[in-house]
Order: sequence, then C-alpha cells, then structure tokens
Amino acid sequence: MSASDAPTFLLTNDDGIESPGFRALYDALSTVGEVVAVAPADDQSAVGRKLSRRVAVREHEMGYAIEGTPADCAVAGLESLCPDADMVVAGCNKGANIGAYVLGRSGTVSAAVEAAFFGVPAMAVSLYVPGGSGDEWRRKASDVEDYEEAAAVTRYLVEAAPDAGVFDEADYLNVNAPWTPEGRATGMEVTRPSTLYDMTAERDGDHVDLVDRTWDRMQSGDIPDPVGTDRRAVVEGRISVSPLTAPHTTRHHGALDGIADRYDPASVPRVTDN
Repeated sequence: MSASDAPTFLLTNDDGIESPGFRALYDALSTVGEVVAVAPADDQSAVGRKLSRRVAVREHEMGYAIEGTPADCAVAGLESLCPDADMVVAGCNKGANIGAYVLGRSGTVSAAVEAAFFGVPAMAVSLYVPGGSGDEWRRKASDVEDYEEAAAVTRYLVEAAPDAGVFDEADYLNVNAPWTPEGRATGMEVTRPSTLYDMTAERDGDHVDLVDRTWDRMQSGDIPDPVGTDRRAVVEGRISVSPLTAPHTTRHHGALDGIADRYDPASVPRVTDN
C-alpha cells in the first residue's frame, strides 16, 4: 500500500486517552495508516451512548482530548476534527465487552455504533482480563505491552476486513481478545453475542449493590454459553469477532399487527375521562 493509499483512522475509547490500551492501538495502527486520536480526556467507562451538547477540546500529541463521552468523540471527530476518517476504531478497552446485554452499556462499543450511523466502518476492541474487579484486577494489564495481542489482531482486521467486503454486511465489528501473558490466543472465531444475563441486586441499608456474576463465572469456567458465542470463545482463549449492525434489527410480529389494528383512539380511556 502506498502512502497516498494509506487509510485514516479515527481512534477513540472510553478508558481515556492516556490509557495503555489506547496507546497500544495508536502505535499498531500508525504502522498501516494515519491515526487521529479523538478520545475522552478521562475515564468514561460504561456510559453507553450518552451525548453532550457542548464539549471542551484540547490538542494532544496523538490528536485531540475531549471532555466528553465516547459518543461525543465519534460525533465531534467525524463531523469536525477528523471528517475524512476511513474507519473508526474504539479501544483497546481494559475488560471484555461481551454479551448482548453489555453492548448498550459499553462506551467503547457505543463509539463504534455512533460511527455506523455516519456510514463509516467501525471496530470496537477490548481485552478480556480475568478477575473483573478489585485492586488485583486493576494492577493487571497496566502496561502497553499487555495489549500486544489485541493490537496485533486490530491491525490484521483493519487491513483485511475492508477489502474482503466485511463491511458490506456488518456495520461494525466487536472484537474481544483474551489476555494471555503466558502465550498467544489459540485462534480467531466469528461469534454472536451471548444471551447469558446474571445480574443480581442486594439491598444493604441505604444502598443496593449491583453485581454482574458473569465475571466470576468466567474466571471459574462455569459458563453455559454455547459454542459460537463471544463469551465461550474468549474464555477458551480464542479471539472473538462479532459482526454487528446498527440500528438494532427488528422482527415482524403478527400478534403486534393485530393489536395495532384493534386500536381505536376514541375508545381508549384518558385520565381526564375519570
């Protein structure tokens, strides 16, 4: 590929522009194209597609730091700061973004979804770090080198996927790599999001503790997810790639047609009728 043909990547994330996973992707993508960082100035994890009306922006050695969310970064980047981007890459997130229920929560995935509405191919990249919480988990994957596997697969996909026509069918890819300090992932698998949901909530006086039990189950290997799901692939040491679409798909329901046909505005009681 000649320099004139090199793609331009808009790189964002939700862990913040100074995170090691972000630097790992910046360095990897810089070997195959121009990278413009448009990323949150600080941690914006799990904010979903929260959007601001106005955000502060400052120049950064890698591009721009935004006082806002990942969705803010995607919009600001594609509309103003990096309008010629060929692809949006979000990550690398510390912690997996797997399972259907996580997709709407994740700031990393939400940046890719936002890009899809602009018609720009996108990829969300995350690293599964076993443990899930606590000081011990926070100490893991704290160096750029820990994201080498995720960065390598990201480079591979940004080079291979567009020419193969992947984005003719998928709006974005949700990529999750296992953290394997002792070795490499055992391969790559095209997956679908798992439907396992294991949230619990327990009241403790004036508080309610919300706990996602899937992380503990993943660490112990106690997961019912079938072969072909993102969680199963990552737990077993494979890189998971889920081709996804935005907006969410809809399914036609004959029963709902009947309800709509029977609706009579004149016969439905109003509060003022009481």
